[in-house]
Amino acid sequence: MNITTIKEKYGALSLPVKASLWYTVCNVINKGLALLSTPIFTRIMTEEQYGTFSVFQSWYSILIIFTSLNVFLSGYQKGLILYKNDIRRFTSAQLGLTTTITVFAFALYILNVPFWTKVFELPPVLMCAMFIELLLMPALELWSAQQRFDYKYKKFVALTMAMSVVSILVGVIAVVTASYKVEARVFSDVGIKAIFSGIVFVLIFITGKCFYSKEYWKYSIAFNLPLIPHYLSNYILNQSDRVMIGRMVGNSQAAYYSVAYTISTVMVLITNAINSSLTPYIYKSIASDEKGKIKKATRPLVILVAGLCVVTMAFAPEVIRVFAGKKYMDAIYVIPPVAASVFFIFLYSLFSTIEYYYQKTGFIAIATCVCAVLNLVLNYFGIKMYGYYAAGYTTLICYVCLAFFHYIFYKKALKEVGNEENMYDVKLIVSLSAIVIAIMIIMALTYSQTWIRYGLLIAIVCVSIIFKNKILEAILALRK
Repeated sequence: MNITTIKEKYGALSLPVKASLWYTVCNVINKGLALLSTPIFTRIMTEEQYGTFSVFQSWYSILIIFTSLNVFLSGYQKGLILYKNDIRRFTSAQLGLTTTITVFAFALYILNVPFWTKVFELPPVLMCAMFIELLLMPALELWSAQQRFDYKYKKFVALTMAMSVVSILVGVIAVVTASYKVEARVFSDVGIKAIFSGIVFVLIFITGKCFYSKEYWKYSIAFNLPLIPHYLSNYILNQSDRVMIGRMVGNSQAAYYSVAYTISTVMVLITNAINSSLTPYIYKSIASDEKGKIKKATRPLVILVAGLCVVTMAFAPEVIRVFAGKKYMDAIYVIPPVAASVFFIFLYSLFSTIEYYYQKTGFIAIATCVCAVLNLVLNYFGIKMYGYYAAGYTTLICYVCLAFFHYIFYKKALKEVGNEENMYDVKLIVSLSAIVIAIMIIMALTYSQTWIRYGLLIAIVCVSIIFKNKILEAILALRK
C-alpha cells in the first residue's frame, strides 16, 4: 500500500473517525512521553523527592474531584446538547462554578495551614502551587471537551502535544539545575500548565461573559454531585490493589504487580481516546433520534478493543522482558487478567454513557461504590492467601461485575425513558466477553509454549483478514 493510497483512505474517513484516530494518537504519545521521562526524573531525584512529587500528583487527582466536581466530563457534553444555543455562556458559567469552589477550598486551607499540612504531608509552598493548578486546569479541560465534542481535533492535538513536550523539557532542565528538586519539578509542571490553561481561562470568560447562572450551576451540581462517590470509588478500584500488596506482602511484590499493571493498562489510553470521540457521537445520535447508528458504530470498536487486549496478553513475556528486564518475568502471570479487565472497562464505559445522557447518575455511583467495596474485600482475602497474583484476578472480577451492573442500569435507564431497544449489539458483547476470558485462561497456562501463543495470534490475524471488509464497512458507518 503506497502513500497515495493511504492518503485516499484517510481522506475517505468520516470526521468522527478521524477525530477518534487523532485523539488516540495524541493520548498515546503524551502518555508515552510521560512514561519515557519517568526514568530520567527517578535518576535525577532521590526516592524521597520523587515520592513527594508522586504524593503531590495523587492529592491533585483527589482534590480536583471536589473542587471541580468534574464538570468537564459527561455532564458538560450533555449540557452542550441541552444548551446548544448558549454554549459560550454555559461554558463560562461552568468555569465560574469551579473557580468559586476552588477559591472557597483555598480559603479553608488558609484558615488552618498547620492542620492541612499534616493531612496532605506537603509543605504550604507546594499546596499553593496545587491550588493554582486546581483553579486553572478546569478551563483547559472544558475547552478540550468542547473541541472533542465538535471533532475539532487539530487545535486540541497541537495544544496538548505542545504543553506535554514543553512541560517535560522544562521539568528536566529545572530539576537538573535546581537545588530544591521537588519544588523545581512541581513549579515547572504547574507553571507550564498555568500558562496554557491561564490563557484559555481568560478567553472563556471574555467570550462567555457569564460567571454565575442559577440554571447552569443548578444543572451541573445536580448532575455531578451524586457522582463524587463514583469518582472516588473509581480511584480506589485503580489504586487500592498496589497499596494493599505493599502493606500485606511487601514492596517488592508491589513492584512486580505495578510493572505488570502498567503494561496491561496502556490499553486504557487507547480506550479512553476512543470513548472521548465516541461519547459525543452517541449523544448526538440519541438527540437526533438516530439510535440505530450507535449499534453499527460500536460493533467494530468492541471487536478492536477485544483484539488489542488479546494481543497484550499474547506478548506479555516479550513486553516484560523489554520494558522491565528478566528480574520481573514472574509478573507475566498478572498481565492476562488485568488486560482482560481493560475490555470490561471499555464495556462499562459504553453502558454508562447512556446513563450519563439520561442523567441517571445515581445508578453510576451505586455500581462503582459496590465494586470498590468488593475489590477491597477480595483483595484482602485473595492477597493474603495467594499473594500479589490474586490482585490481577480480583481486578478482573470487579470490572466484570461493574460492566454487568452498568448493563442492568443501562437497561433500566432506557426503560424509564420508554425505550426498550438495545443500543448496542449485546450478543456480540457477550460472545467476545467469553472469548476474551477463555483466551486469558489459555495464555496464563501456556506462556511457556511460545508456539501456542503465536498460533493463536496467527488465527486472529486470519479471521481479521477474512472479515476485513465487514469491519471496514462498519467503521466507515461512523458518520455524522
